[in-house]
Amino acid sequence: MTSWAGRTAAETAAAVREKRATPREVVAEHLARIAQLDGRVGAFRTVRAEAALAEAEEVGARGDLGRLPLAGVPVAVKDNLAVRGESTRNGSAATPDTPAEADHVTVARLRAAGAVVVGLTNVPELCVFGTTEGVYGTSRNPWDPARTAGGSSGGSAAAVAAGMVPIALGNDGMGSLRIPAATCGVVTIKPGHGVVPAGVGQGDWFGMSENGPLATTVEDARLMLAVLADGEPPRRADSGALRVAASLRSPIAGVTVAGPYRTAVREAAAVLMRTGHQVRRADPPYPASLSLTAVAHWTAGTSVDARGLDPRRLARRTRVHAAVGRRFVRGVAGGAGRERLRAHLEPFFAEYDVLLTPALARRSPEAGPWHERGWLRNLLANSACSPFTPPWNLTGWPAMAVPFGTLPSGAPCAVQLVGRPGAEATLLELAERIEALRPWRRTAPLDDPA
Repeated sequence: MTSWAGRTAAETAAAVREKRATPREVVAEHLARIAQLDGRVGAFRTVRAEAALAEAEEVGARGDLGRLPLAGVPVAVKDNLAVRGESTRNGSAATPDTPAEADHVTVARLRAAGAVVVGLTNVPELCVFGTTEGVYGTSRNPWDPARTAGGSSGGSAAAVAAGMVPIALGNDGMGSLRIPAATCGVVTIKPGHGVVPAGVGQGDWFGMSENGPLATTVEDARLMLAVLADGEPPRRADSGALRVAASLRSPIAGVTVAGPYRTAVREAAAVLMRTGHQVRRADPPYPASLSLTAVAHWTAGTSVDARGLDPRRLARRTRVHAAVGRRFVRGVAGGAGRERLRAHLEPFFAEYDVLLTPALARRSPEAGPWHERGWLRNLLANSACSPFTPPWNLTGWPAMAVPFGTLPSGAPCAVQLVGRPGAEATLLELAERIEALRPWRRTAPLDDPA
């Protein structure tokens, strides 16, 4: 019997289109793996077992099955995006338990492409923090269960890393795709502003939040991005040498970068040089005000999302975060701070095509009840782990997390690739070169389904 759990989305869809597998077979096997493993991982808030099997049957009966890019592929959806017939809890007891009447546009596009939604994945409350825990459970890194899966798309990244689904949908407002992807050893791309419909929360965190894919291969990330963007898989027209800046400097002053992440950047730079690209050590001119700009936008976005929710049902760290943000909402709404940052960094990206950095500064915090701990403790833990992600939400430029190397624990390490607007295809091509020369183990060594 062919095993489908652990296969890529591209392989699975091809098998379904060619009638070597049925969508029901594929979905049933992944549901069995979720049932076996998720008690240890905590990826899902809810699993749609019966509904997913029924929807898989519907996909199998479609007359256009042979033309579906994600035919029969199981997908997990982050629990801040609407899935028809399911409540969207956003990690909070303060949100209504009311089934959504319609899919979010990105979910609708995945379904139109033949994907089957098997469940909604855990997030921290209102998707605020870079660790995933709360009233619906704790998402753990499948490679190192003592550690958090990262956040806020932690459940989605953990589901992919554990082989419970080949691809998952998440979003990124300050690193919420790249942080868990780097932690869990999967690939993601935060597209540039406007490439994929957003519609995240009550205002996309002032345009900083973007929806994007989580996958185990660059091919799958490219395929899913194309579906989300309602276009063809992005390919770079010019395959010539690129000018790549390699930087180890933290955008946030005072944050040190751990040895494995520094090593990953150096070795990734060597890989890119071997493929013919021009790599130089160069640091972007991050302004001294960047930390304040990031905190102002981060907290203000939460303040807007918390409007209308009963504060008594919010965790203390969320209430404080929203309260801090209220004083910044008016100041950040006009976008002047983000425009100044773009103007400050544009000359650097006129000189270089791509920026290579560590994806994280250190391994993710231990898994635990971070939602019960103080706001400042959460803020410091997040900033110490992931200083490299926020600038590119503020600018609205595309950025990727790509697995590269391992930590002393055996868990994955990762690098970040950043490009100017419209550089999604360029970043994916570089990631594909890295994958070809330094392939990574695609899923964590958990027990195979019985």
